[in-house]
Amino acid sequence: MEILQNFPLWAALFAIFFAQFIKIPLAFIPTRKFDWTLFTSTGGMPSSHSAAVTAVTTAVALEYGLDSTLFAVCAIFGIIVMFDATGIRRHAGYHATVLNQLVTDFNKLVGEVKNWPQKEEEEKRKELKELLGHQPIEVFFGGLLGISLTLLLNFLIH
Repeated sequence: MEILQNFPLWAALFAIFFAQFIKIPLAFIPTRKFDWTLFTSTGGMPSSHSAAVTAVTTAVALEYGLDSTLFAVCAIFGIIVMFDATGIRRHAGYHATVLNQLVTDFNKLVGEVKNWPQKEEEEKRKELKELLGHQPIEVFFGGLLGISLTLLLNFLIH
């Protein structure tokens, strides 16, 4: 049961869980509506990806030191993940928004042109996920959350 003693693993998992959970009350503030689907969604404030990679990197730094090879691997991995979250994944979300609008417009055009009778049960389609990536501020606060939670956990239980 050595896995139960793996502080970097548990710190990262806790950071993911906490970051995903905190999205719900943070989204409630402007909308006054609880959206429980945010717990399992990608994107949004704070970035759980950033929280996870900074948590594991911080925990590795605490256990093995800043001069360890393992810390170097974690730090570079974390930088790549956080860069990807603000770049490629965010732009993929923008593309998904445009594609979803094109599909909606095309379906409306087909419906108007052909004027087909309404089907009893319309086919449902799954829209592309638009909220994929993060704004830089979301990545920043996700990273700050991961570091803070890991330092707190280290102080309290490790």
